[in-house]
Amino acid sequence: MPNDDADAAWSALMALARRPDARAIRPLFAADADRAARWTHRAGDVALDLSRTSVSDDVLAALLRLARARDVTGFRDRMLGGGVVNPTEGRAALHAAQRGGGDAAVQATLARMQAFCGAVHGGALCGATGQRFTDVVNIGIGGSDLGPAMVARALWTPAAPMRAHYLANVDAHAWQEIRARLDPARTLVLVASKTFTTQETMTNAALVRAWLVDALGEAGTTHLAALSTNLPAAAEFGIPGERVFGFADTVGGRFSLWSAIGLSIALALGWDGFAALLAGARSMDEHFASAPPESNLPLLLALTEVWHVNGLGYPARAVLPYDERLARFPAHLQQLEMESLGKAVALDGGVVARASGPVVFGEPGTNAQHSFMQLIHQGPTPVPVDFILVAKPDHPFADSHRKLLANGLAQAEALLVGKSAAEVRAEMAAAGADAERIAAIAPHRVFTGDRPSSVIILPRLTPGTLGQLVALYEHKVACLGALWNINPFDQWGVELGKVLAGGTLAALEGRAVAAQAATAASVAAILRLQAEG
Repeated sequence: MPNDDADAAWSALMALARRPDARAIRPLFAADADRAARWTHRAGDVALDLSRTSVSDDVLAALLRLARARDVTGFRDRMLGGGVVNPTEGRAALHAAQRGGGDAAVQATLARMQAFCGAVHGGALCGATGQRFTDVVNIGIGGSDLGPAMVARALWTPAAPMRAHYLANVDAHAWQEIRARLDPARTLVLVASKTFTTQETMTNAALVRAWLVDALGEAGTTHLAALSTNLPAAAEFGIPGERVFGFADTVGGRFSLWSAIGLSIALALGWDGFAALLAGARSMDEHFASAPPESNLPLLLALTEVWHVNGLGYPARAVLPYDERLARFPAHLQQLEMESLGKAVALDGGVVARASGPVVFGEPGTNAQHSFMQLIHQGPTPVPVDFILVAKPDHPFADSHRKLLANGLAQAEALLVGKSAAEVRAEMAAAGADAERIAAIAPHRVFTGDRPSSVIILPRLTPGTLGQLVALYEHKVACLGALWNINPFDQWGVELGKVLAGGTLAALEGRAVAAQAATAASVAAILRLQAEG
């Protein structure tokens, strides 16, 4: 359906992007001594500094005009109000509702989860030999793994009630590595699959179930619980209904860590920690629902991405958490953003008019500085960066933490200010290099600068602040779906490979011949190598 207001807003924005100085950031600081303060926005414990981007006052005005034309706030209100915002599947997107509130079904599920955690932690629910559970293994993949694994890693401490392990890859090497650290008598296993048919998850579940039964007899099946809506399949696997925790179809996998899928988090951290995670996310929900557009953190983050992707043509973004505990946060965002926004089809079924779904990648700092930061500093195409910093650590090594923060801020500054050819030549001359050496080497040591980054600062990494951070990015994704006129809540692109895997498996088992020539050739090569022993 044509939207003349949106077309005009896009045209105005792209006109600004064609200006010769559209990518320049340093002049914005030169013209505004208060830029860092003016472009830092806060919600709860999260401070978002967008000053190191080339979003100027007139660019922001154009972006906000686009948001109005695309009715982003209307989309937000429909989503948070339970309206159908996933039209290809005819569903609402109720992940925010899982964080608590007035929904009776959500409250009932949370109450069951809390009671289960209390029984496990208190010793009322023990293993087959009467020993308390010390470890929980979550078997899932995609959203049933990435979000919970990220949170559990980020927030676990030695004082936590249980250790959590995450088994996702169908490659059994993953199970072998985890199994070596477990005592079956003390291990609780969660099978996380909404349909209880996901191939990778059910293959791994069968391996782990066999391990429990081998060690403990049929009583080993009492160590199993399920995060699923398929009660009959779970029962057939040996998991009774009272050990099955469901969640609605309106909760997409990559948004599901707040639901029953988060049971491993609650077991690992304790219920109070999980409740604080939910409360932190709720506080970001409230900010998203009520803050005006010009200070609404999820919307501002989304609009900045539109400027970078559509205005300036930057096809990727790096996420660099300067906190080792957030090492898996980039992986979580990879799924959250690329599975949600990697769409070439608009809501009306036509072709998306503009670029969407940038590549998201990252590693924790300072590791990234010795990995891919070369490309980010001197590669031909700028890559915007999200730096995530935590002001106060939960360890006593103040010197290490100061150096960590110094490196993060220095990287952001280096991307901004760069180093000119004149500066390089002057440095080399002062160090004693001759004219020939300077002429040969100076071009390689120039940094263009004016490379954008955002800086997010948390006071501490706690369940509450992590909940705020994750919800910030979830709502950013929703805003981008509205801005780009795509559905961020379906993921049809993952289906074809799943379907084809069945036929390929039959070929590898010798029950069929792969129909596609290249696949058949690869299968034949693998079978030959396997036959050689």
